[in-house]
Amino acid sequence: MEILAVTALVKRISNWQATIDIVVIAAGLFFLYRTILRLGTWRIVAGIFVALAIFSIANVLNLRGLEWIFGNLSQVALIAIIVIFQPELRKIFERAASIRRTQTRGSGADISHLIVDSLIKMAEQRRGAIVVFPGREPIEEWLARGYKLDARPSMPLIMSIFDPNSPGHDGALIVEKGKFTRFGVRLPISQSSKLPEELGTRHHAAMGVAEKSDALAIAVSEERGKITIFTKGKFKQLSARENLIEAILSHWKKTASFPLEFPEGKARWLTFSQMLVSLTAAVFLWSSLIIAQSEIVERIISVPVGYSTVPPNLILVGDRQGEVRIQLAGPKSELESADLAQLSAKIDLSQTVAGKQTFPITAENIKLPENVKLLEVFPSSVEVTLAEIEEQEVTIKPQMVGKLPGGMKIVSIEVIPPKLKVLSPVTGGKNRPVSVITTPIYLESIYNDTTIYCKIIAPQAVQPADKRWPDVEVMIKVGY
Repeated sequence: MEILAVTALVKRISNWQATIDIVVIAAGLFFLYRTILRLGTWRIVAGIFVALAIFSIANVLNLRGLEWIFGNLSQVALIAIIVIFQPELRKIFERAASIRRTQTRGSGADISHLIVDSLIKMAEQRRGAIVVFPGREPIEEWLARGYKLDARPSMPLIMSIFDPNSPGHDGALIVEKGKFTRFGVRLPISQSSKLPEELGTRHHAAMGVAEKSDALAIAVSEERGKITIFTKGKFKQLSARENLIEAILSHWKKTASFPLEFPEGKARWLTFSQMLVSLTAAVFLWSSLIIAQSEIVERIISVPVGYSTVPPNLILVGDRQGEVRIQLAGPKSELESADLAQLSAKIDLSQTVAGKQTFPITAENIKLPENVKLLEVFPSSVEVTLAEIEEQEVTIKPQMVGKLPGGMKIVSIEVIPPKLKVLSPVTGGKNRPVSVITTPIYLESIYNDTTIYCKIIAPQAVQPADKRWPDVEVMIKVGY
């Protein structure tokens, strides 16, 4: 049985729909992992895994209290996860949809040399600075205040921007498309605990923009005269001119290339291993869901019985089965998603003749959802009696209830129409008399001549020849 289940699972994975499904899940896990790694929210993830481990242990040990708690919390767990990881999920969608390319006007090497020489000079002078190089992801929503510039890069300009007497020296300089576009910009402060205590607000701001986007930020420490680069939620101190230039040029190259370009060297193998782990996790998750949803379960439900297409010369008489109980089996997902309340057993009477007849109830009588099978029906068949019908004219009798008040008497009663054509069954080869009466007329409430409109009451097997019972007018005259 287990071999068959494994074989069926392998077949399901082999089709192209399953392949697309697994690849999309793997891509989502990969981007989620990279985003969480960059933003440093592993503690929350670890807490979730600890909670899942406790829940699994509770299931194994049959701890009812913990099972009840987790069972009730699970109803809001998905919403809570979405709220908690809203920044991470937002970054995943932004990165997945971000395909824009950033081009550097002019010579990228010349601009990078100019900026690096300026940063080194400011580090030597113990002058603080932040320079931000945007990537593919837009960063406008994370920037506040500042002054528009749109100027060609030059060392005098960058030195004057970060002059202690300049109004924007505490903010960041934005370098985009080979130009200085804004300066004096306020950046978001990082909430991460990665940064050492000796790093101040300027470095937390650089880390903040590196966490929330794929931008490269370079900070110069005013107190220590050190240069630190921030990218993808990580930071690194660099002192060599060549390393700083390489960091800028590498960032520009990555942001101007296809979004999924593999890094080189050890980073390439690290990325490949992360993708492989994501793919493995996706296959495991997909397989677990498929196995859970493919679990065969059984259900017993009651369904109504409907009788249709009665021949025009016949009519159903006597008692008949109104509902039956059916036992179904099928995949759990099919039975949970199907609207079982809409099921009914249909009995086709188009080929019947007069008399008692028995009809077995099979899957042909019930329109079942796909992959759901009918195991058993209780009772397995229904018995109906049909009789030939003939048209006859019957007298409508008013149904009087009670007595007239004050000694009054009924002088006359007139029923309009007095007679009615009906279709009644023929039993025993004879057409028995049919009694048709009106709805009750209560005499206690009648004090003078009156007209009352009533409905028709007839046996169940009797039907009107005109397909609809007419309203009856009863005219009552009273006297003493």
